[in-house]
Amino acid sequence: MTTTDISKSLPLPPGDFGLPLIGETVDFLRDRDFADKRHQKYGPIFKTNLFGKPTVMAIGAEANRFILTHENQYFSVTLPHSAKVLLGSESLTLQVGTVHQKRRKLLSQAFQPRALAGYVTGMEEIIQGYLAKWQSLGILTWYPELRDLTFDIACKLLVGIDGASQSPISKWFKDFSEGLFTIPISFPWTKFGRALHCREKLLTEIEKIVRERQEGEDSSQDALGLLLQARDEEGNSLSLQELKEQVLLLLFAGHETLTSAIASTCLLLAQHPPIVAAIRAEQEELGLAPLLKSLEGEAFGQKTLDFSDNLSPEYFAPTPDFRLDKHALDNSLTMEQLKLMTYLEQVLKEVLRLIPPVAAGFRDIIQSCEFNGYQLPQGWSILYRIRQTHYDPNIYFNPEEFDPARFAPERGEDKAKPFGYLPFGGGIRECLGREFAKLEMKLFTTLLVRDYQWELLPGQSLDMITIPTPHPRDELRVKFWRRGE
Repeated sequence: MTTTDISKSLPLPPGDFGLPLIGETVDFLRDRDFADKRHQKYGPIFKTNLFGKPTVMAIGAEANRFILTHENQYFSVTLPHSAKVLLGSESLTLQVGTVHQKRRKLLSQAFQPRALAGYVTGMEEIIQGYLAKWQSLGILTWYPELRDLTFDIACKLLVGIDGASQSPISKWFKDFSEGLFTIPISFPWTKFGRALHCREKLLTEIEKIVRERQEGEDSSQDALGLLLQARDEEGNSLSLQELKEQVLLLLFAGHETLTSAIASTCLLLAQHPPIVAAIRAEQEELGLAPLLKSLEGEAFGQKTLDFSDNLSPEYFAPTPDFRLDKHALDNSLTMEQLKLMTYLEQVLKEVLRLIPPVAAGFRDIIQSCEFNGYQLPQGWSILYRIRQTHYDPNIYFNPEEFDPARFAPERGEDKAKPFGYLPFGGGIRECLGREFAKLEMKLFTTLLVRDYQWELLPGQSLDMITIPTPHPRDELRVKFWRRGE
């Protein structure tokens, strides 16, 4: 008997398909504890109906291993219909087989060590500009600011666009992102309808950028520059449509999930002052003392000194006349210094364990198979759960606790089970930009903790909204000031 024949003789996983057509999609999108509740009721594998399709949820490291190591055999990459439409059929996320391998290899050049080292200075300048702005504000709602920060970094370093957060592209991208995981009803007042409208605006703007780069002598080594120079074995270049959709994906992947990860870092560190103290102790041990006061002017509108090294005012929102002085830029961090911060690395790994920016991954079942004694029917979808794996007490000691030391070499809890730690996914589709993301998180947190202090304002909701990526409901309201002031 074939695998398919054997699997068909097995029972389906337990569970409930919910309502006709939409199944349990509404609960899935609204209830952060959707998977936990059904896990408790049915066990680590159960059936449901999401986005109009029968779906199996499989929870745990072994399920992750089975799904992620059998891609193109039993499983094929998929996304909810809303995300497929918005990201586009030419997006790397939806490409399969040799096309996926070739495009991934090409794009990976933008995230090699040499390329990453070249990003540090530009990344730090943008971060320092935002830190200066937040100091001048004193009281702020942080999440929208962090979104602007990561968007400016992604647009500048991946695509070569300056000051993107202050252009209409930023608003279009926000509405686009909010429609990715929604019920695909395209009326103008729905999230999906607004996202479709913004997708067209974004693609029009990206096409303009691509054509300008094509018409010039473009030798840029950002991701767009590499795509423009790409040729296949026959010497053919990428089509305009593919260029546009790959850029759209790069901006989403290099922005939305990073905003969530950095916001989670800010939140968890505010709630755990001893961890902040330990990060600072490591910095002092490495000789990275806090910068002296390096900003002139105390409020918007004041005249500032004109230093020779300063940042473009496009990096600010709104655009106050604040500029970094030469002292700040002369104290730039290096890749070598960042690599020495092993405790900080443990902290950031723990942030990504507790609040992974992507909580799950979708696959289509392309051949019937069995897992843990249950039939996985061809034509269904399957969902592996990252967040639930990260809270598995069989892998992590006291998994609800914020404990960076669990990643110290002597404990190494993430090594206990293969596929037990998946903040960037796994298998052949592990996040292409993971090293870019880790660099940005580490550089941001180093500068933040070294030179600034912040505290959460009372009376706000810190409950997590999880779609499209986790963030506090009241968007993280804080008091922010420079250390020593």
